[in-house]
Amino acid sequence: MSETTASAKAAEKEKTGPKTRRSGGQRSSADPSFNMEELRELAALVDEHGFTDFEFENENIRVRLSKMTSAPVVQAAPVYAPVQQTSQTAPAGSAEISAAAPQAETDENLYKITSPIVGTFYRSPGPDKGPYVKEGSQVTPESVVCIVEAMKLMNEIQAETTGEIVKIYVENGQPVEYGQPLFGVRK
Repeated sequence: MSETTASAKAAEKEKTGPKTRRSGGQRSSADPSFNMEELRELAALVDEHGFTDFEFENENIRVRLSKMTSAPVVQAAPVYAPVQQTSQTAPAGSAEISAAAPQAETDENLYKITSPIVGTFYRSPGPDKGPYVKEGSQVTPESVVCIVEAMKLMNEIQAETTGEIVKIYVENGQPVEYGQPLFGVRK
């Protein structure tokens, strides 16, 4: 049902004329209010047809119904550290443990540039342009290292430290969460 159909039904109701007050409790043309049953029926019709706003007005009364739509619920996905794969064949898991241990120690000693907002991570200012930084790039606190797009706004993310980019945790075009590490910087 469209708003024009709802308006046509309201106009039809007005054409049938106002009810007069009788001992049965019906309203007169001078009675400026709906009764609760009429309001409930109107609210049910608005809800049934998916309206978010509905307004009715005649010479005696004005009714406006508005339904609040809830914002979409976004669940944060768990963030997992990247797993380094080894190509060596060794006794059950010994190579994996020895390769992962230095990686964990190295990551702990790095300053992590994290995402200040939820959005989409971009390494360069445009699809045809080079990345802001690469592994091995030197940065200062004012250096722009990437862009996080949120709600069609491009937010430049600065390094906020001095050092060398040694790890990039996120792929270009990947969604990121608030607080998710983007870069590892050796000071």
